[in-house]
Amino acid sequence: MSAILNHAIRRQFGATAARNMSGTAATAGEHSGGYKVWKRLSFFVAVPAVGLCMLNAYLKHQEEHGHPRQEFVKYDYLRRREKRFPWGEGNKSLFHNPHVNPLPDGYEH
Repeated sequence: MSAILNHAIRRQFGATAARNMSGTAATAGEHSGGYKVWKRLSFFVAVPAVGLCMLNAYLKHQEEHGHPRQEFVKYDYLRRREKRFPWGEGNKSLFHNPHVNPLPDGYEH
């Protein structure tokens, strides 16, 4: 009895696997239009998503641009210069922004 069940199960799984394998064959005729899907996704999904991200960044910048700069408080443990930077005058960081980054003594303007 066990041999009959074993044979029936193997036959069933073998037929199912053969059916599945024949349906997934990658031939040029079936899948040649795949680039159209990606082209449409690029134009109708990716480009608007980048545009929305740019709009969001612009609106956030406009929102923060109207606020006054924070008052400078000189703390002993912040903006310590044990050694001068090897570029420029040595007091400003490499990506120094005078409107946002204060020096150890305060803002430049």
